[in-house]
Amino acid sequence: MDLIEIFVDEDGDSERLDAFLAIELNEVSRTYIQRLIKDGLVLVNEAIKKPRYQLKEGDYIKVQIPKPKNLEINSENIPIDIIYEDEDVVIINKSKNMVVHPAPGNYTGTLVNALLYHIDNLSSINGVIRPGIVHRLDKDTSGLLIVAKNDSAHKFLSEKLKDRDIKREYVAITYGELNDDEGTINAPIGRHPKDRKRMAINEKNGKDAITNYKVLQRYKGYTLVKAKLETGRTHQIRVHLSYINHPIVGDPVYSNRKDDGKYNGQFLHAIKLGFIHPRSKEYMEFKTDLPDNFKQFIEKISK
Repeated sequence: MDLIEIFVDEDGDSERLDAFLAIELNEVSRTYIQRLIKDGLVLVNEAIKKPRYQLKEGDYIKVQIPKPKNLEINSENIPIDIIYEDEDVVIINKSKNMVVHPAPGNYTGTLVNALLYHIDNLSSINGVIRPGIVHRLDKDTSGLLIVAKNDSAHKFLSEKLKDRDIKREYVAITYGELNDDEGTINAPIGRHPKDRKRMAINEKNGKDAITNYKVLQRYKGYTLVKAKLETGRTHQIRVHLSYINHPIVGDPVYSNRKDDGKYNGQFLHAIKLGFIHPRSKEYMEFKTDLPDNFKQFIEKISK
Protein backbone atom coordinates (compact mmCIF):
# COMPACT_ATOMS: atom_id res chain seq x y z
CA MET A 1 0.00 0.00 0.00
CA ASP A 2 1.03 3.59 -0.57
CA LEU A 3 1.12 5.54 2.69
CA ILE A 4 0.30 9.23 2.46
CA GLU A 5 0.66 11.42 5.55
CA ILE A 6 -0.86 14.88 5.84
CA PHE A 7 -0.46 17.48 8.57
CA VAL A 8 -3.62 19.65 8.53
CA ASP A 9 -2.85 23.36 8.25
CA GLU A 10 -5.18 26.32 8.72
CA ASP A 11 -6.81 25.78 5.32
CA GLY A 12 -8.07 22.38 6.46
CA ASP A 13 -9.50 23.58 9.75
CA SER A 14 -13.28 22.83 10.00
CA GLU A 15 -13.30 20.91 6.68
CA ARG A 16 -15.00 17.52 6.42
CA LEU A 17 -12.47 14.70 6.32
CA ASP A 18 -13.69 13.29 3.00
CA ALA A 19 -13.99 16.71 1.34
CA PHE A 20 -10.53 17.74 2.54
CA LEU A 21 -8.91 14.57 1.18
CA ALA A 22 -10.75 14.94 -2.12
CA ILE A 23 -8.90 18.25 -2.58
CA GLU A 24 -5.54 17.13 -1.22
CA LEU A 25 -5.52 13.91 -3.22
CA ASN A 26 -6.87 15.53 -6.33
CA GLU A 27 -6.60 12.45 -8.52
CA VAL A 28 -8.63 10.30 -6.14
CA SER A 29 -12.43 10.54 -6.19
CA ARG A 30 -14.43 11.47 -3.10
CA THR A 31 -16.37 8.19 -3.38
CA TYR A 32 -13.11 6.23 -3.35
CA ILE A 33 -11.91 8.22 -0.35
CA GLN A 34 -15.15 7.44 1.52
CA ARG A 35 -14.56 3.75 0.82
CA LEU A 36 -11.02 3.99 2.17
CA ILE A 37 -12.39 5.64 5.33
CA LYS A 38 -15.05 2.92 5.69
CA ASP A 39 -12.38 0.22 5.28
CA GLY A 40 -10.29 1.75 8.08
CA LEU A 41 -7.51 2.87 5.74
CA VAL A 42 -7.74 6.50 6.85
CA LEU A 43 -6.66 7.46 10.36
CA VAL A 44 -6.86 10.86 12.02
CA ASN A 45 -4.49 11.13 14.97
CA GLU A 46 -4.19 7.32 14.79
CA ALA A 47 -7.98 6.84 15.13
CA ILE A 48 -10.68 5.88 12.64
CA LYS A 49 -13.12 8.70 11.93
CA LYS A 50 -16.28 9.03 9.86
CA PRO A 51 -16.23 10.81 6.48
CA ARG A 52 -18.08 13.78 7.99
CA TYR A 53 -15.53 14.23 10.79
CA GLN A 54 -14.67 17.92 11.08
CA LEU A 55 -10.93 18.41 10.95
CA LYS A 56 -8.96 20.72 13.21
CA GLU A 57 -5.72 22.50 12.44
CA GLY A 58 -2.91 20.28 13.68
CA ASP A 59 -4.67 16.98 12.94
CA TYR A 60 -2.42 14.27 11.55
CA ILE A 61 -3.93 12.14 8.77
CA LYS A 62 -2.59 8.82 7.48
CA VAL A 63 -4.07 7.44 4.26
CA GLN A 64 -3.27 3.98 2.95
CA ILE A 65 -4.00 3.60 -0.75
CA PRO A 66 -3.81 0.03 -2.08
CA LYS A 67 -1.37 -0.08 -4.97
CA PRO A 68 0.98 -2.69 -6.37
CA LYS A 69 4.04 -0.50 -5.83
CA ASN A 70 5.51 1.26 -2.82
CA LEU A 71 5.32 5.01 -2.64
CA GLU A 72 8.75 6.50 -3.22
CA ILE A 73 9.70 10.12 -3.73
CA ASN A 74 13.04 10.33 -5.48
CA SER A 75 15.60 13.08 -5.29
CA GLU A 76 16.12 14.93 -8.56
CA ASN A 77 18.91 17.26 -9.63
CA ILE A 78 16.59 20.17 -10.39
CA PRO A 79 18.18 23.64 -10.00
CA ILE A 80 16.65 25.71 -7.20
CA ASP A 81 17.51 29.14 -5.86
CA ILE A 82 18.59 28.73 -2.21
CA ILE A 83 19.07 32.22 -0.81
CA TYR A 84 19.73 31.21 2.80
CA GLU A 85 20.44 28.01 4.73
CA ASP A 86 21.43 27.09 8.27
CA GLU A 87 20.97 24.03 10.50
CA ASP A 88 17.24 24.69 10.95
CA VAL A 89 15.77 26.46 7.93
CA VAL A 90 16.21 26.96 4.21
CA ILE A 91 14.80 29.95 2.32
CA ILE A 92 13.93 29.16 -1.28
CA ASN A 93 13.16 31.60 -4.09
CA LYS A 94 10.77 29.32 -5.98
CA SER A 95 10.53 29.71 -9.71
CA LYS A 96 7.28 29.97 -11.60
CA ASN A 97 5.83 26.73 -13.04
CA MET A 98 7.16 24.57 -10.21
CA VAL A 99 4.79 22.51 -8.07
CA VAL A 100 5.82 22.58 -4.39
CA HIS A 101 5.19 18.93 -3.46
CA PRO A 102 4.20 15.64 -5.12
CA ALA A 103 0.61 14.41 -5.25
CA PRO A 104 -0.91 11.10 -6.31
CA GLY A 105 -0.20 10.64 -10.00
CA ASN A 106 2.55 13.26 -10.03
CA TYR A 107 5.60 12.30 -8.00
CA THR A 108 8.37 13.99 -10.00
CA GLY A 109 9.59 17.43 -11.00
CA THR A 110 8.50 19.19 -7.81
CA LEU A 111 10.31 21.42 -5.34
CA VAL A 112 10.36 18.51 -2.87
CA ASN A 113 12.17 16.30 -5.40
CA ALA A 114 14.75 19.06 -5.76
CA LEU A 115 15.05 19.60 -2.00
CA LEU A 116 15.75 15.90 -1.45
CA TYR A 117 18.72 16.25 -3.79
CA HIS A 118 20.14 19.53 -2.50
CA ILE A 119 19.36 19.38 1.25
CA ASP A 120 20.68 16.64 3.53
CA ASN A 121 17.98 16.83 6.21
CA LEU A 122 14.31 17.83 6.08
CA SER A 123 11.62 17.73 8.75
CA SER A 124 9.33 14.69 8.71
CA ILE A 125 6.17 16.24 10.18
CA ASN A 126 4.31 16.46 6.86
CA GLY A 127 5.17 12.93 5.80
CA VAL A 128 6.95 11.46 2.82
CA ILE A 129 5.41 13.68 0.13
CA ARG A 130 5.90 17.00 1.94
CA PRO A 131 9.18 16.82 3.87
CA GLY A 132 10.16 20.23 5.22
CA ILE A 133 7.20 22.06 3.69
CA VAL A 134 5.90 24.63 6.19
CA HIS A 135 3.73 26.60 3.75
CA ARG A 136 3.08 26.52 0.03
CA LEU A 137 2.98 28.67 -3.06
CA ASP A 138 0.83 27.90 -6.09
CA LYS A 139 2.57 26.33 -9.07
CA ASP A 140 2.48 29.57 -11.06
CA THR A 141 3.36 31.84 -8.11
CA SER A 142 7.06 32.56 -7.73
CA GLY A 143 8.99 33.78 -4.72
CA LEU A 144 10.03 33.10 -1.15
CA LEU A 145 9.05 30.22 1.09
CA ILE A 146 10.46 28.59 4.23
CA VAL A 147 11.60 24.98 4.42
CA ALA A 148 12.22 23.34 7.81
CA LYS A 149 15.20 21.01 8.23
CA ASN A 150 14.03 19.39 11.46
CA ASP A 151 10.78 18.73 13.31
CA SER A 152 11.50 21.22 16.08
CA ALA A 153 11.91 24.07 13.60
CA HIS A 154 8.85 22.92 11.67
CA LYS A 155 6.61 22.93 14.75
CA PHE A 156 7.86 26.36 15.81
CA LEU A 157 7.30 27.89 12.38
CA SER A 158 3.88 26.24 12.01
CA GLU A 159 2.81 27.83 15.28
CA LYS A 160 4.06 31.23 14.12
CA LEU A 161 2.15 30.78 10.87
CA LYS A 162 -0.98 29.84 12.81
CA ASP A 163 -0.56 32.91 15.05
CA ARG A 164 -0.03 35.15 11.98
CA ASP A 165 3.48 36.01 13.10
CA ILE A 166 5.16 35.36 9.75
CA LYS A 167 5.39 38.41 7.48
CA ARG A 168 4.53 37.72 3.85
CA GLU A 169 4.44 40.34 1.12
CA TYR A 170 3.58 39.80 -2.52
CA VAL A 171 3.67 41.85 -5.71
CA ALA A 172 1.04 41.36 -8.40
CA ILE A 173 0.04 42.91 -11.70
CA THR A 174 -3.71 43.33 -11.98
CA TYR A 175 -6.09 44.22 -14.76
CA GLY A 176 -7.50 47.73 -14.54
CA GLU A 177 -6.33 50.75 -12.60
CA LEU A 178 -7.21 50.61 -8.90
CA ASN A 179 -8.84 53.81 -7.66
CA ASP A 180 -7.54 53.80 -4.09
CA ASP A 181 -3.82 54.04 -3.35
CA GLU A 182 -4.22 51.47 -0.59
CA GLY A 183 -6.92 49.46 1.10
CA THR A 184 -7.96 46.30 2.92
CA ILE A 185 -9.99 43.45 1.49
CA ASN A 186 -11.79 41.66 4.31
CA ALA A 187 -13.93 38.87 2.84
CA PRO A 188 -14.18 35.23 3.99
CA ILE A 189 -12.84 32.56 1.66
CA GLY A 190 -14.06 28.98 1.34
CA ARG A 191 -14.45 26.27 -1.27
CA HIS A 192 -16.45 27.21 -4.34
CA PRO A 193 -19.96 25.71 -3.95
CA LYS A 194 -19.89 24.11 -7.41
CA ASP A 195 -16.20 23.69 -8.25
CA ARG A 196 -14.39 22.14 -5.30
CA LYS A 197 -10.97 22.79 -6.81
CA ARG A 198 -11.58 26.56 -6.71
CA MET A 199 -11.90 28.96 -3.82
CA ALA A 200 -14.48 31.73 -3.59
CA ILE A 201 -15.84 34.46 -1.33
CA ASN A 202 -18.09 32.41 0.91
CA GLU A 203 -20.04 34.36 3.52
CA LYS A 204 -21.76 31.26 4.87
CA ASN A 205 -18.97 28.70 5.17
CA GLY A 206 -15.81 30.69 4.51
CA LYS A 207 -12.99 31.51 6.91
CA ASP A 208 -11.75 34.98 7.79
CA ALA A 209 -9.43 36.31 5.10
CA ILE A 210 -7.74 39.72 5.16
CA THR A 211 -5.48 41.17 2.49
CA ASN A 212 -3.93 44.64 2.71
CA TYR A 213 -2.83 46.20 -0.57
CA LYS A 214 -0.94 49.25 -1.76
CA VAL A 215 -0.63 50.58 -5.29
CA LEU A 216 3.00 50.75 -6.42
CA GLN A 217 2.40 52.00 -9.96
CA ARG A 218 -0.51 52.51 -12.33
CA TYR A 219 -0.26 51.86 -16.05
CA LYS A 220 -2.83 52.17 -18.79
CA GLY A 221 -5.19 49.27 -18.07
CA TYR A 222 -3.01 47.70 -15.37
CA THR A 223 -1.81 48.23 -11.79
CA LEU A 224 1.31 47.04 -9.98
CA VAL A 225 0.19 46.17 -6.45
CA LYS A 226 1.90 45.15 -3.21
CA ALA A 227 -0.21 42.83 -1.04
CA LYS A 228 0.34 41.86 2.61
CA LEU A 229 -1.37 38.82 4.07
CA GLU A 230 -2.92 38.90 7.53
CA THR A 231 -4.32 35.40 6.94
CA GLY A 232 -3.11 32.62 4.68
CA ARG A 233 -6.07 31.09 2.87
CA THR A 234 -5.66 29.07 -0.29
CA HIS A 235 -5.44 31.38 -3.34
CA GLN A 236 -6.22 34.32 -1.04
CA ILE A 237 -4.67 37.18 -3.01
CA ARG A 238 -5.95 35.80 -6.32
CA VAL A 239 -9.50 35.46 -4.98
CA HIS A 240 -9.54 38.83 -3.22
CA LEU A 241 -8.22 40.83 -6.19
CA SER A 242 -10.71 39.11 -8.47
CA TYR A 243 -13.45 39.92 -5.94
CA ILE A 244 -12.77 43.67 -6.29
CA ASN A 245 -12.81 43.30 -10.08
CA HIS A 246 -9.05 43.58 -10.53
CA PRO A 247 -7.95 39.98 -11.20
CA ILE A 248 -4.28 39.17 -11.57
CA VAL A 249 -3.02 39.19 -15.13
CA GLY A 250 -2.57 35.66 -16.45
CA ASP A 251 -4.59 33.97 -13.69
CA PRO A 252 -6.06 30.86 -15.35
CA VAL A 253 -8.68 30.33 -12.64
CA TYR A 254 -9.89 33.66 -11.26
CA SER A 255 -9.64 35.88 -14.33
CA ASN A 256 -11.79 35.50 -17.42
CA ARG A 257 -9.76 37.65 -19.80
CA LYS A 258 -9.25 35.97 -23.17
CA ASP A 259 -5.52 36.70 -23.30
CA ASP A 260 -4.71 35.07 -19.92
CA GLY A 261 -3.54 31.83 -21.49
CA LYS A 262 -0.56 33.37 -23.27
CA TYR A 263 1.13 34.41 -20.01
CA ASN A 264 1.61 30.86 -18.73
CA GLY A 265 0.29 31.63 -15.25
CA GLN A 266 -0.47 34.60 -13.04
CA PHE A 267 1.83 37.54 -12.33
CA LEU A 268 2.15 36.99 -8.58
CA HIS A 269 5.46 36.97 -6.72
CA ALA A 270 6.19 36.43 -3.01
CA ILE A 271 8.73 39.22 -2.69
CA LYS A 272 9.32 39.49 1.09
CA LEU A 273 9.36 37.01 3.98
CA GLY A 274 10.01 37.75 7.65
CA PHE A 275 9.94 35.45 10.67
CA ILE A 276 11.38 34.70 14.10
CA HIS A 277 14.17 32.14 13.77
CA PRO A 278 13.23 28.90 15.60
CA ARG A 279 16.60 28.54 17.33
CA SER A 280 18.04 32.05 17.81
CA LYS A 281 14.59 33.66 18.31
CA GLU A 282 15.87 36.63 16.30
CA TYR A 283 13.79 38.25 13.57
CA MET A 284 15.01 37.54 10.04
CA GLU A 285 13.76 39.10 6.82
CA PHE A 286 14.44 38.26 3.20
CA LYS A 287 13.53 40.02 -0.03
CA THR A 288 13.92 39.10 -3.68
CA ASP A 289 13.93 41.04 -6.90
CA LEU A 290 11.04 40.71 -9.35
CA PRO A 291 11.52 37.82 -11.80
CA ASP A 292 12.34 38.49 -15.43
CA ASN A 293 8.82 37.81 -16.70
CA PHE A 294 7.52 40.58 -14.40
CA LYS A 295 10.15 43.05 -15.55
CA GLN A 296 9.51 42.30 -19.20
CA PHE A 297 5.76 42.73 -18.84
CA ILE A 298 6.15 45.97 -16.87
CA GLU A 299 8.46 47.30 -19.57
CA LYS A 300 5.86 46.41 -22.17
CA ILE A 301 2.93 48.11 -20.43
CA SER A 302 5.05 51.16 -19.54
CA LYS A 303 5.38 52.13 -23.17
